[in-house]
Amino acid sequence: MMAGISLDLTLIWALIIATAVFLYVVMDGFDLGLGILFPVVRGKPERDVMVNSVAPVWDGNETWLVMGGGGLLAVFPTAYGIILPALYMPVILMLLALVFRGVSFEMRFRAETPRGQLWWDRAFSWGSYVAGFLQGVMLGALVQGIRVADGAYAGGWWDWLTPFSVFTGVAVVIGYGLLGACWLVWRTERALQAEARRFARGLGLATLACIVAVSAAMPFLQPSFRDRWFTLPNLLLAAPVPILVALLGWALFRALGAADRRANAEAGGTGEGTERRGRLAHDGMPFLCALGLFGLSYAGLGVSMWPLIVPPDITIWQAAAAPSSQLFLLVGAAVLIPVILAYTGYVYWLFRGKVRADQGYH
Repeated sequence: MMAGISLDLTLIWALIIATAVFLYVVMDGFDLGLGILFPVVRGKPERDVMVNSVAPVWDGNETWLVMGGGGLLAVFPTAYGIILPALYMPVILMLLALVFRGVSFEMRFRAETPRGQLWWDRAFSWGSYVAGFLQGVMLGALVQGIRVADGAYAGGWWDWLTPFSVFTGVAVVIGYGLLGACWLVWRTERALQAEARRFARGLGLATLACIVAVSAAMPFLQPSFRDRWFTLPNLLLAAPVPILVALLGWALFRALGAADRRANAEAGGTGEGTERRGRLAHDGMPFLCALGLFGLSYAGLGVSMWPLIVPPDITIWQAAAAPSSQLFLLVGAAVLIPVILAYTGYVYWLFRGKVRADQGYH
């Protein structure tokens, strides 16, 4: 009976933590993506609109990072005790970058001179780049495998820094940039939206190229990954992922093209423009496609790694806490998670719609 309960609870908690991490990646991803786009958006009014588009929600997005990290510590302590020592440096640097970025987010509105605001804008952008890059580095370091001996980390201080982890770091920065650009297509209009569509095209191509490159490298990192993708019946289960990625990539560029045509029609006064609510819904399609690409990439990662939590050897069941601890924590999560979801949904709904230069939250 206890073995059955342990299995069920471990699976449930693995799904909860995986979902929390994914929600953080996509929700804070477009937030970080705006900072990544800052260097190519020069005007102060445009940057103010970019920041104001996420001002009501940006700090709440990081709730899911806390839940993912806290859940890993509480429910999978063995995995936490191995992963954290293996990734001490990138974790600390990422957290410092997020703090640095958060301070600059607020201080840019309180700078007394244009030069002061410019430096806070640079700090916001630098923090976004460093945080996004290091998140990708940590992902690559985890996926390529962590050396373990006697249930503890047995690697060196710099094991996390490899060509593959550096590439995944760059890939995550590019993907976050795509999320940020598509967010601006949805939430802004006129010149800034047109610029965001242009960014989204280039970043979309780069993101798809990164997905292909990482997917091609993954089967060679671990024998178990290769078995997942190239042996039957696993091949039949995994095959829909790359097919759906290709379809979503096509849908992304089709949605960006449709947004161009609507903008041109409205600018030319041809009468082809849609009502405000309909336009907002259509402009959100590129963002949904970008979210879908991240979701499919996450699903592909899950296909490769399941049921490992610390590749190449430690599974979720080997790393899990006692069933009684999992059950106790699950009761609290059953209360807390719906509250967080309800609050997050309400805030996004409350501050829906296009953001304009004459509007702000500071």
